[in-house]
Amino acid sequence: MTAILIIDDDIELCTLVADYLAMDGYQIDMIHDGISGLSKAQTGNYQLILLDVMLPGLDGLNLLKALRHDNYCPVLMLTARGEDIDRIIGLELGADDYLAKPFNPRELQARVKAILRRVELAHHDSSQTAPLLEINQVTLNPRNRQVQCKQQDVSLTATEFQLLEMLMRHAGQLVSKETLSQQVLGRRLQQYDRSLDMHVSNIRKKLGQLASDEKIQTLRGSGYLFLSGPV
Repeated sequence: MTAILIIDDDIELCTLVADYLAMDGYQIDMIHDGISGLSKAQTGNYQLILLDVMLPGLDGLNLLKALRHDNYCPVLMLTARGEDIDRIIGLELGADDYLAKPFNPRELQARVKAILRRVELAHHDSSQTAPLLEINQVTLNPRNRQVQCKQQDVSLTATEFQLLEMLMRHAGQLVSKETLSQQVLGRRLQQYDRSLDMHVSNIRKKLGQLASDEKIQTLRGSGYLFLSGPV
C-alpha cells in the first residue's frame, strides 16, 4: 500500500486531507510539528510527503533542507497563497511540486497522483530493455536510476531524473515547456508557474558542480534543449 506522510500543524486540515486521500487507498500518517516530522520522514518508509511551510519547532523549508541530505522521497510543499518566495525556495531545495492553500481537494488528489506516477514510471523504466543514455559527458541509466557526470555520481529527485531523461532522449532537439509540463509534471503549463524553470535550474547546478560547460540550453519562452556536445 502506498504510504503518505502529512506534516502540517493544522490538525483539522490534516484530518480532512487524510480522509480524502484514504478514499484512494493510501495509508496516511500525520505529524504536527517540524522536529517530529523530520524524524518520521527519515525513519519511515513513505512514497510521498505532504509538507507545510509554516510549522512549529522546525519550519518546512529547513525540514526539507535537512531531509534532502540523504533522502529523496518525493515532497509536495503546501504553501500560503501568494507566498511565491516559499515556493521558489522549496523547489530550489528539492521539492517535487507545490500547492497553495487553500486548495481544492481534487487538485491535491491530481498532484499526488502525478507525483506518484512519476515515481512509478521511473521504476517501470528500470527494465532491462531501457537503454543507457551517454551524451555530452552525462550518463543516465534508467535501469538503476543513476546519473553520472564525468563519471561522478549526481543525486536527483524523481522529478529531476524524469525531466533530465526526457531532455536527454531528445538531445539536440527543442522540447517545449508545455510538453515537459504535461509529460513530467502531469499538468498543463500554467502562466507564472516556475516549477519547470526551478527543476531545470537544480539539474544545471548539480551537473555544473562536476562540469563547467553548459548541458541544458534555454530557449526563452519556448523550452529547453539538452546539448549533444560542447558548444
